[in-house]
Amino acid sequence: MSVTAIIPAYNEEKYIGGVLAPLLEIKQVSQIIVVSDGSTDNTAPEARKWGVDVIELPENTGKGGAMSVGFKAAREEAILFLDADLIGLTRSHVLDLINPVLNDEVDMTIGIFENGRLSTDMAQVIAPFLSGQRCIKKESLCEFTGWEDAGFGVETALTLFAQEHNLRIRQVTLPAMSHVMKEEKLGLVRGFAYRMKMYWEIARKVRKGG
Repeated sequence: MSVTAIIPAYNEEKYIGGVLAPLLEIKQVSQIIVVSDGSTDNTAPEARKWGVDVIELPENTGKGGAMSVGFKAAREEAILFLDADLIGLTRSHVLDLINPVLNDEVDMTIGIFENGRLSTDMAQVIAPFLSGQRCIKKESLCEFTGWEDAGFGVETALTLFAQEHNLRIRQVTLPAMSHVMKEEKLGLVRGFAYRMKMYWEIARKVRKGG
C-alpha cells in the first residue's frame, strides 16, 4: 500500500516548502498533490519547484472543496491530508501518521499537536476532531459526500463519518509541531474574522451531524 499526500493551500507560499520537504524523503509517499485553492500569491509556482503535482483552482472553493479535488486525483490506496501552514513537520511525524494505516492497524489516524505552541496544542486537546493532519484508507472514503459544502468543517465531517461507519480510529501525537495562526498571517482583525468564519462552518457541520 502506498500513500497520496493531499495539501489544500490558500496563499501559503511562505510555508508550503516546509511541508513538502519531509514528504519527499518518504518512499511510501508516492504521490504528492498541492491544491492551490484560488491563491493570489506564489503558492502554485513555489510548490512546482519541489516537483510535485499541483492543481490550481481559479477561485477559492473552501478547504473541503480543495480536499475533494485532491482526493479525486489521488492514485494510491491511502490518503494523507496535511495543512499547508505546518511548522516543524518531520519525516517521523509523517511515518507516525501513515504507518498504522499502511499496516492495517487502523482505518484512520488523526494527528494531535504536542509540545509545539500552547495556543495550537490546547485547541487540539479540546477538539481533536478538528485536526487537518490525518491518514485514511481511500476505500473508506468512497461513500463520503460531505466535501464541498463543509468548508472548514470538513475534518469534523470526516470524523463523524468515520464514527458512523465504525472505522478504526487512532489519535497520533505530533511532538514539537504546530501551525501558523490566522491572526499571524492576516493580521488581528482579518485573522479574527477568518477564525469566526471557520468556527461557524465547523459548528454548522456539528449541528448537521456530518
